Amino acid sequence: KFIKSWIPQCLRILRSPCRFFHGCNRLLTSQIISYYDSINQCKKELPEYFNFASDVLDEWLRLEKDGRRPANPAFWWVNDEGEEVKWSFEELGFLSRKAANILSEACGLQRGDRVIAVLPRIPEWWLLNVACMRTGIVFIPGTSQLTAKDLLYRLQASKAKCIITNDTLAPAVESVMPDCQFLKSKLIVAKGSRDGWLNLKELFVVTSADHKCVKTRSEDPMLIYFTSGSTGSPKMVVQSHSSYGIGFATSGRYWMNLTPSDIMWNTSDTGWVKAAWSSVFAPWICGSCVFVHSMPQFKPTQTFPRIKLEKYPITAFCTAPTAYRMLVQHDLSSYKFMSLKHCVSGGEPLNPEVMAKWKIQTGLDICEGYGQTETVTICANMKGMEIKPGSLGKAVPPYDVQIIDDHGAILPAGVEGNIAVRVQPTRPFCLFSEYVDNPEKTAASVCGNFYVTGDRGIMDEEGYVWFVGRVDDIINSSGYRIGPFEVESALIQHPAVSESAVVSSPDPIRGEVVKAFIVLAPAFVSHDPEKLTHELQQHVKKVTAPYKYPRKVGTPQKKIGLLIV
Repeated sequence: KFIKSWIPQCLRILRSPCRFFHGCNRLLTSQIISYYDSINQCKKELPEYFNFASDVLDEWLRLEKDGRRPANPAFWWVNDEGEEVKWSFEELGFLSRKAANILSEACGLQRGDRVIAVLPRIPEWWLLNVACMRTGIVFIPGTSQLTAKDLLYRLQASKAKCIITNDTLAPAVESVMPDCQFLKSKLIVAKGSRDGWLNLKELFVVTSADHKCVKTRSEDPMLIYFTSGSTGSPKMVVQSHSSYGIGFATSGRYWMNLTPSDIMWNTSDTGWVKAAWSSVFAPWICGSCVFVHSMPQFKPTQTFPRIKLEKYPITAFCTAPTAYRMLVQHDLSSYKFMSLKHCVSGGEPLNPEVMAKWKIQTGLDICEGYGQTETVTICANMKGMEIKPGSLGKAVPPYDVQIIDDHGAILPAGVEGNIAVRVQPTRPFCLFSEYVDNPEKTAASVCGNFYVTGDRGIMDEEGYVWFVGRVDDIINSSGYRIGPFEVESALIQHPAVSESAVVSSPDPIRGEVVKAFIVLAPAFVSHDPEKLTHELQQHVKKVTAPYKYPRKVGTPQKKIGLLIV
């Protein structure tokens, strides 16, 4: 209701879904996609100046006004209360220019300043994201799960001059204000006023939409994401206007398989980098519609049937492997996904067993992709490729992906090593700029001629990459290197296992042994724990190498169906 209360009536156009997706003139609208894809393919030079708002979004706006883009929206938001917001690229441009003026005028922010935005999946997050592009302000997203301690660290480390949040997190921000010497303004997205805060709703009514986008260089900073490592506090990863603004053209086109006629639903939280990947840059550089459901939490037993992927004409769907694992536990065969034609996944390894179940239940493949906060899509199962279940796919241009040893030497096919991206003699433009104020970590990310991801993997003879595990997750038991994902993949194939997490556990004889935490399927919660433990251990021995089986045996917590093996 709040969204409807402040967005002008003319910008809340609710059209019938059946009108949207016909008559796409691919020849006319593909020029934008082709141009930026050719930069990724190293066929064209990276432009000296680039701004995603003016060079991509406003270009789609012009094509839209000229009737050279399908009449589908650029943005489509829904919630469980039946509310709906739809914007064309023209409407997105109008509203984001207003938001840009609010940041520059009311908030007093200047080009290069940093702003932290901690908001749930609401339309304002997208407006403010684009507004920062238009003003040259560096946008720093954060998840709504952040605590006061988390917020304090981020405000101090980033030296952000403004924070944007809602009523829920405003008290946490206020509690740390005395220690935030760089913070100059606070903007709240809420229905009512709050002392000491500027109110976006109120400012929107009185602010002009007359705004000229700043001219940004391709390498100028656009985004900062906080990313956790194995040790220490989260690092600040800087992405430039071109790295994320242009870097997703190829993966958007060939991994997500997007066109201007598509509607992309990605379930990622706005605080995670996958939201930038699949809810901003990839779909919009392809001229697609970004679909958003406001769900505070992904609940397949509730949200999925209500969304149904059949109520709305969603054509492309992206969610995490954990969500796919949850979804295939329900009978999806009763759903008719008339519009859905492409499914992708990323963020964690996807079990082949889950891929097979999804294919049986929906008739669709899941195309897995792989990347990091520091990169765009490194590897993916792209259009036209044979999908090898369990593989991350092949390298996505412009990346030259190799498996290297600890000295930077390229390893032969089939040999496990470090997944790496070549940075010499030419560093890919779509690689992070630096870890802010941390030159040691930035330098340590390079080994020889390669950026090292910190992940272990194997490449086969055809160039497919297979994930083994994080360098710091590898379990070394009696000299055997064991990847947690391999054991998790084996466990999830057993009907008793709903979810599993495998970790290292100290052992006086072997150094480390495998320990598994298992969420039991409801039908197995009452089973004898000793017998079930033995059964699962034998199952893992059969499915994968025997030395990988979980040796530690604990007791089940029957109330939540958790078995420690």
